This record gives sequence, C-alpha cells and structure tokens, in this order.
Amino acid sequence: MLPELTILRHLLTLLHSRRQALRAEPEAGYSTEAVIVTALLAALALTAVGIIVAKVVSAAGNISTGP
Repeated sequence: MLPELTILRHLLTLLHSRRQALRAEPEAGYSTEAVIVTALLAALALTAVGIIVAKVVSAAGNISTGP
C-alpha cells in the first residue's frame, strides 16, 4: 500500500476514535463560548503585537546615524 494511503488510513482511524470518545462523553469537549473567547483574545494579542512592532520600526527609522 502507498505510504500516503497508510497515513490517511491512520488519520481516519484516529478521527473516528476521537469522534466515538466525544459521543460517549459530550461534556469532554470545549464549549463554543470558550473557543470564541480564546479566538478573540488571540486576535487582540496579534493586534497589540502588530501595533508595538509598527511603533518600534517607526522609532528605529527616525534614529539619526550621521553627524
């Protein structure tokens, strides 16, 4: 069997077992609210990093190197 098909077969088996586990205990997964809050916090963090990087690059561009 092709190695790619072996990998895909393994992944499908893994996904099936995870799905079965979640069906057996539905409270084991993350709630939608937790996922949304995490995504919002990640977006805010990326925005803050982007602003800081822009300010640092701007300040670095204003540094005089000549006499």
